Amino acid sequence: MPIRRPLSALITATLALSACAATPATAPAPTAGGAASGAGTPDRLVVGLGYIPSVQFAQFYLAEQRGYYRDAGLDVEFQNKIDPELVTLVGQGAVDVGIADGTSVIAAVSQGIPVRYVASIYSRFPSVVFAKATSGIETAADLKGRKVGIPGKFGSSWVMLQALLKSAGLTPADLEIVLYPDFGQLVGVRQGAVDAATGFVNNEPVQLERSGEDATVLRVDEITPLPGPGLITGEQTQRTKREALRAFVDGTLRAMREIEADPKVGLDAAVKRVPELGQDREGQLAVLRATIETWRSPHTAANGLGAIDRDAWTKSVEFMRSLPESPVREPVTVDRLVSEDLLP
Repeated sequence: MPIRRPLSALITATLALSACAATPATAPAPTAGGAASGAGTPDRLVVGLGYIPSVQFAQFYLAEQRGYYRDAGLDVEFQNKIDPELVTLVGQGAVDVGIADGTSVIAAVSQGIPVRYVASIYSRFPSVVFAKATSGIETAADLKGRKVGIPGKFGSSWVMLQALLKSAGLTPADLEIVLYPDFGQLVGVRQGAVDAATGFVNNEPVQLERSGEDATVLRVDEITPLPGPGLITGEQTQRTKREALRAFVDGTLRAMREIEADPKVGLDAAVKRVPELGQDREGQLAVLRATIETWRSPHTAANGLGAIDRDAWTKSVEFMRSLPESPVREPVTVDRLVSEDLLP
């Protein structure tokens, strides 16, 4: 079923927490072996985030500003990279840990890139199809014969679209695909050049609603549990910097729990890091609240933030291998894709 959300539940981002029995905000910073002693030379970690600084990275900014990384003996450097570039750099060890889409990890590992997904950030898949509520599009079946905008036939949005269509017995051939390589599909929806488009639940639908249009959002979660963006690291890096990586994951998840409890602390951290975000605090808070919703899932409710749903990964691999033009070149197992060694 489509999801119609009021503006307060939606978002404005790029790219892309269920309360659990976890460390409270007033607890001391986590300690992880030698990396967390706070003595001696800090362990340096190069951390790759999405391609522009954004409020959706508030947990990393908050953890840095509150000293969670520093107190764990870490010297963290943030870099902003696009997803394909980041996955390659992490595999090479040029970036120690980064955030990347789970579907990108499946494709990369099947092509021999030695990376592992070590903690979920987006436990719900953020890539969606959106349309104006007045379009008459309410289910995936309603996309038949419609013009649908998409940046290109690649990446998580393309995988998601095929999953949605398959659930309704459709294929991309049943649509008129309109390419927006400059990511201008939101403008296409606004102007009526396309009936619907792919995007991220914490970006285009929010902007559409902020412009005064009610949005319909089609999500893939109940159809195929595709893995959303999470923390990845290289296999060699995981072996040589295990305790530093574990401390980084601990600090990041702690900040996520605190932002879940009070989103405004996350907004303040993001504005401190990226001052121009303060020009629209209301809009950025809406983005952050919608981003937090993607951190939550039944699996994280039962197992805590960062938990990896191995069954969902198995289903995702099977689905991606079934695609006519599958990006999965060689068979891969979940054990080659994910590692839970760095989770609390």
